[in-house]
Amino acid sequence: MELILIVLFVVALAIAAFFAFKEHKTSVSLRQAEGSLRQAEGSLRQMESSRQQVSGELKRALDTNGGLCQHVASLQEQLQRLSRYQTIVDAEAAAAGIRAQTETWAAQLRANAQAAAAELANGARREADRLLADARTTDAQALAAAEALKAQTETWAAQLRANAQAAAAELASGARREADRLLADARATHAQAHTAADNLKAQIAAEAQAAQAAAHASVQATLGQASADAARIVDNANRRAEEIAGAALTAQREAKRLEQTAQAMKNVIEGYGDRYVMPTVGLLDELAEEFGFAEAGQRLKAARGKCRDMISDGAAATCEYAEANRRTTAIAFVLDAFNGKVDTILADVRHDNSGTLQQKIRDAFMLVNQNGRAFREARILPEYLDARLEELRWAVIAQELKLKEREEQRQIKERIREEERAQREFEKAKKEAEKEEETIRKAMEKARRDVEKANDEERAKYEQKLLELSERLRAAEEKNQRAVSMAQQTKAGHVYIISNVGSFGEHVYKIGMTRRLEPLDRVRELGDASVPFEFDVHAMISSQDAPALERALHQRFVRNQVNKVNPRKEFFRVPLHDIRQEIGRMSLEVTWTLAADAREFRETQAIERAMASKTFDESAWLEAQARAEASPAFERDLAEATA
Repeated sequence: MELILIVLFVVALAIAAFFAFKEHKTSVSLRQAEGSLRQAEGSLRQMESSRQQVSGELKRALDTNGGLCQHVASLQEQLQRLSRYQTIVDAEAAAAGIRAQTETWAAQLRANAQAAAAELANGARREADRLLADARTTDAQALAAAEALKAQTETWAAQLRANAQAAAAELASGARREADRLLADARATHAQAHTAADNLKAQIAAEAQAAQAAAHASVQATLGQASADAARIVDNANRRAEEIAGAALTAQREAKRLEQTAQAMKNVIEGYGDRYVMPTVGLLDELAEEFGFAEAGQRLKAARGKCRDMISDGAAATCEYAEANRRTTAIAFVLDAFNGKVDTILADVRHDNSGTLQQKIRDAFMLVNQNGRAFREARILPEYLDARLEELRWAVIAQELKLKEREEQRQIKERIREEERAQREFEKAKKEAEKEEETIRKAMEKARRDVEKANDEERAKYEQKLLELSERLRAAEEKNQRAVSMAQQTKAGHVYIISNVGSFGEHVYKIGMTRRLEPLDRVRELGDASVPFEFDVHAMISSQDAPALERALHQRFVRNQVNKVNPRKEFFRVPLHDIRQEIGRMSLEVTWTLAADAREFRETQAIERAMASKTFDESAWLEAQARAEASPAFERDLAEATA
C-alpha cells in the first residue's frame, strides 16, 4: 500500500510540474503580447506629441499671419495720412505691392502648414493602425498557443492519470492478494502462538507474582531490620567512642572532615582530570544477563522517586536551629544548593565518566555542608548522599546499556549486510559456474561431432581437446557445487588471522571470520581508507562451523584483548606463536605465513629515512604521487572507499 501511495504521489508531482511549466509558457506569451501593446501605445503617444508640435507650428504661422495683417493695417493708416500729399503717388503703389506680396506669403504659409499637419496626422493614423493590427495578431497567436498547450496538457494529464490508475490498480490488486495470503498465514500462526503463549504466560505470571511477593517482603523486612540494626550499632559505637575518647575522637572526626573538604576544594580548583576514571563494565557485571535498558530506566525512575520521598519526609538534611521557621529555611537552603549541583552533574552523564561524576557529587556534599555550618550546622545527611549516588549509578548503567544495545544493533546489521553480500557472491558464482558449464557442454558436443567426422590424424587432436573440456567441466561443476554448499551451510566459512604492523604495531592480530566465497575480498575491505596500510594475512582457516571456531579463539585470548571494553573489535595483543599453538591443539590443517610482509609500511619507512638524510629525489616522488592521484584507478578506488 505504501508503494501505491508513493507512485500516486510521484505521478501527482509530475502532473503538477507539467501544468506549472505550460502555465509558465502561456504567461510568457501573454507578457510578450502585453509588451507589444505597450509599444503601440508608446508610438501613439509619440504621434500625439508630433501632432501637438504641428499644431504649435500652425498656431505660430497663424500668429505670423496676424502680425502681417497688423503690419498691412499700419501701412494703410500711413497711406491714409500720406494721401493728402498729391506729390507722393508712388507710395500708394508701393504699399499695394507690399500688401499683395504679404497676402500671398500668408496664404502660402497657411497652405504649407495645413498640408504638413494633414500628412503628419495621416502618418500617425497609419502607424497606429499598423501597430494595433500587429498587437491584435500577436494577442491572437498567444491565445491560440495557450489554448493548444492547455489542450495538449489536459491530454497528457489524462494519459498520466489513466496510466497511474492502471498501475495503482495492478499494484493494489497484487498487494491485496499478497496481504490476504500473509494475513491468513499470520492469523493461523498467531492463533497457535497465542494459545501457547496464554497458557505459558498465565503459568509464569502466577509463579512470578508469588516469587516476587515473597522476595519483596523478605527483602523489605531484611533491609528494614538491617538498617535499624546498623543505625543502632553506629549510634552505640559513636556514644561509646565519645565516652572513651572524648575530645580526641571529636578532633579526629573534625580533622577528617576538614581534610575531605580541602580535597574537594582542590578538585574544584585544579580539575578532576583522569584521577577518578573508573570502568563502567563492572557496573553491568552485577546485573542479570537479561537486564536491559528498559529495566535500568525503571530503576533510575525509582531512585529519583526515593530522593523525592526523602526530601518530603525530612530525611535528606538536618539543622541545629531550635526555631522551626529558621530550621526549615536553612534546610531548604542546603538542599537547593546540593540538588542544584547534583542535577548539573547528572546532566553530564556519559558512559565513560562515572567515577569523576561520583567524586564531584561527594565534593559537592562536603562543600555544601561546610558552607552550611554558618547556619547552625545545616547539612545534607549521608543517607541522602547515598541516594543521589545510587541515582547516578542507575543513570550510568542506563547510558551504558543504551550504548550496548546500539552497538549490538550495529553488529547485527553488519552481520546481516555481510551475510547478504556473501549470499550475493554465492548466487553470482553459481550463475557463472552454470553458464560456464553450459558453454563447455556445447563445446564438448561440437568436439564429439568433429571427432565423428574427423580422420585418424585429426581425431587424436579432437579427442585431446575433448579431454581438456571434460576437465574444465569437472572444475566448473565442483565450483558450482561449492557455491551451492556454501549457500546452504549457514555456518561454513573462513576464520582469518591478519595483522597491520604500520597501523597497530607488532604482535597485534585481528581474529575474525567471513562467509565470503572469496575470503580475501573481506580482508581487502578491512584495509580500505580507514587504515593507512593494508593488512597482511598470516592464516586463512576453512571451517564448517566458522562462528564456533572464531568464538573459541576469542575466549582463549580474552585477556589479550586490545580493547577490553568492547570485545567485538576482535584485536588481540599476543605473539603469533601462541595463536599457532592453540590452533595446533585443535588439529586443524593450516598454512601459516609467520613474517608480516608490511610492504607499504616498510617502503614508507625507507622513504622517510631517505628524506631525513637528504638522499631522496623528492621531486620525482611528488610527481609520481600526482600521477597516482590523477589516474582513473585511483579515483575509482577513492570512490569505492568513500561509498
